[in-house]
Amino acid sequence: MNSTTIPTPIALVTGGSRGLGKNTALHLARNGSDVILTYRSQASEAQAVVAEITALGRRAVALPLDVGDSSSFADFAAQVKAALASTWQRERMDHLVNNAGIGIHASIMETTEAQFDTLVNIHLKGVFFLTQKLLPLMNDGGRIVNISSGLARFALPGYAAYGAMKGAIETLTRYMAKELGPRGIAVNVVAPGAIETDFGGGAVRDNAQLNAFVAANTALGRTGVPDDIGAMIASLLTPANRWVNAQRIEASGGMFL
Repeated sequence: MNSTTIPTPIALVTGGSRGLGKNTALHLARNGSDVILTYRSQASEAQAVVAEITALGRRAVALPLDVGDSSSFADFAAQVKAALASTWQRERMDHLVNNAGIGIHASIMETTEAQFDTLVNIHLKGVFFLTQKLLPLMNDGGRIVNISSGLARFALPGYAAYGAMKGAIETLTRYMAKELGPRGIAVNVVAPGAIETDFGGGAVRDNAQLNAFVAANTALGRTGVPDDIGAMIASLLTPANRWVNAQRIEASGGMFL
């Protein structure tokens, strides 16, 4: 009998201590992946997610990362390399989910340069250069998922800068897929609709009027919940979806059709 076993996949999820990142990390673990998750400041929340993943029978490590500070990425990559060696006795990981982000709500007239630069640094520059630094640590045949937003397809007042960043990520995803194709790395972008999380101050979750507005403009008649997104992202990293590449996949329940 052939005793060769397929190594457990290792996925890195940025912003994995809360919201959609946490949900994605847990679904990945349920699907049989080990996880490296990042957090910006909430170490206790990140360790709680590590404990949940461990309880599912998988291994996990939490590392601090500010995705808005590209000068820290080389050191972070070194930490990832060290974690791979110490926890898994491996040199490479398999999957990257560029999830970490923030929301800023301001009209075009009210948006400051500082707010704009913050969004660029986190949502565009951060994704570009973090991926660049982590690619040497990724196995050929791996997968990358970037996170966009329904706001890159439809327009709501107050989200011009944020939506523009997500539009850029969708373009970047296609370029990543083209350039990384020779390594067998598939790259896709997931665009959630309005989801009930603490993102943006938890407005969709906690504001009854906003929640009702979203539900009324969604074909399936409700707002999204984290499980609607985390499970789908995790599914993109399975062999069943190995031929999906360079695609924008909107998970919004049919919002603003």
